[in-house]
Amino acid sequence: MTGATRAFPFLLLPGVWAARNRARRRERGDLLRGIVFGAIGLAVVAALVGGAFWITYQAAQYAELGDYLIRIGLSWLFLTFLSFLAFSGVVSALSTFFLSDDLRLVVASPVSARRVFHARFTRTLAQAGWMVVVFLVPVLAGIGLAKCAPWSFVAVATLTVAPFVVIPVGLGAAITLLLVNVFPARRARDILMLMGLVFATSLVILLRVIQPERLLRVESMPVVTDFFATLQSPVTPLLPSFWAGEAIFAGLQGAPDWLHLAALWTTAAAVVVGLAAAFDRWHFAGYSKAQEARKARFAEWRVVDGLVGLLPMGPVRRQLLVKDLKVFLRDVSQWSQLLLLLALVLVYLYNFRVLDLDKIPYMSGFLKNVYAFLNMGMAGFVMATVTVRFVFPAVSAEGAAFWIIRTAPISLRDFLWSKFWTGLVPVLLLTECLTIVGNELLGTDPFLKWVAAVSVGVMSFALVGLAAGLGARYPRFAADNPSQVAGSYGGVAFMVLAVLYVLVMIGLTGWPSSVYLYALSRNRVPTQPQQWMMAASFATAVVTSLAIWLLGMRSGVTALQQMDRTPS
Repeated sequence: MTGATRAFPFLLLPGVWAARNRARRRERGDLLRGIVFGAIGLAVVAALVGGAFWITYQAAQYAELGDYLIRIGLSWLFLTFLSFLAFSGVVSALSTFFLSDDLRLVVASPVSARRVFHARFTRTLAQAGWMVVVFLVPVLAGIGLAKCAPWSFVAVATLTVAPFVVIPVGLGAAITLLLVNVFPARRARDILMLMGLVFATSLVILLRVIQPERLLRVESMPVVTDFFATLQSPVTPLLPSFWAGEAIFAGLQGAPDWLHLAALWTTAAAVVVGLAAAFDRWHFAGYSKAQEARKARFAEWRVVDGLVGLLPMGPVRRQLLVKDLKVFLRDVSQWSQLLLLLALVLVYLYNFRVLDLDKIPYMSGFLKNVYAFLNMGMAGFVMATVTVRFVFPAVSAEGAAFWIIRTAPISLRDFLWSKFWTGLVPVLLLTECLTIVGNELLGTDPFLKWVAAVSVGVMSFALVGLAAGLGARYPRFAADNPSQVAGSYGGVAFMVLAVLYVLVMIGLTGWPSSVYLYALSRNRVPTQPQQWMMAASFATAVVTSLAIWLLGMRSGVTALQQMDRTPS
């Protein structure tokens, strides 16, 4: 009995020890990575606190209407986090309850199912709720500072957030139990991930299509009143988000709302008890189904082989390209992210379509040209983000199977160049689409259109080559997913170099373009010295890009050839 009672905390110790060992283990670039990500984290927290403080302070200036807006805003805030926590609970429970590597040992150990449930659900809460808590605490701190809330607000916020996180995560875990008993666990994970990305994509497009900026126009004042009238439509007293919002608002006034706090805690307790009973009943059956192997759909898909066979390349690089494409398509977590990226591209281009600069007298042409350079810079930063996520981890994605590449009759030069061409084509198409379509919608000068298109083209070669080369020089074959590779020392170094390179390219192409446009606005032709300096600036941009491309690839090939042991 004592062993069964103590089994629950002991089941959590391996995860704690693993985190402690990872913190103790020092790798190259840990200090740089800690400084960069620490500064980014502090900046995000400061922005959240400042933004929440400013919005609350501005709303509080409107007497009774201000308190109404704050109450509605709190309900909407918790409603947003409620939906996020529910979906995150579904995905996290799928991993902790069914797909975790240590489950084979835990399920076979002499520990009661209830203790296993407590340990697994605690891990699910930590994985699904930490990000929401990290974002929610600064927001509530900013609101409390703006309203000059008493110190008791800290206790009220803690008593509110804790059960609020438990309820949607528990419901999400219950949905996971149901799905896994209907579908195999790995297929259920793919379905949930795809559904989540489709939902996020639809939400992003919807929020942009409704054009909320129309509420700022004077002629739209009647719409503003209707807008505030519809704010309360999704806020119902039956949702935990409403209870949490009311409890927090009461805490701001210094008077705890015991009714809604009791509703949160009793509901959280009921969810945990019901989920524990469902775990006892259905977990083992679902875990047995989770042991089924994934079907090799894309490995037998002959369409990929046929399309790649049309490309003018040698048989070795062709087979490497086929392998990379099939591995990419096999992982839903990889290719499904392109849906969200496509949605962001559509929203980005739609913003240029609705941007009416012609209404600004005397400055519309100038602003269009400025936006053209901003568009080129944005395309460069998007390119850097995509390459560090998909191209930089390409070599590391081989994992422990990299020894097959080393022992096969394939040169490492062909191997790395296949990674380059696989990443270049989608990156080039994406960024050229952003640049060309964006400039067409803006109606910029034809000279700028050509400059931006050519600049983005050479930047694609440089950034993809740099990402592939540094990815080969700083591989992490033991990483569990590409995100860990992108956040390594090599990934951070690549992002720093990529940002500097994009800024240099904007400067090298921006100055001669501004000289040309200034002369054009004065109906003049640039002088001979100016033309020579413009040509030198453009040539420097091209030579710099080619040098980064070729040196990056050469560095990567050299690093691969110098590896003298199989990575572990």
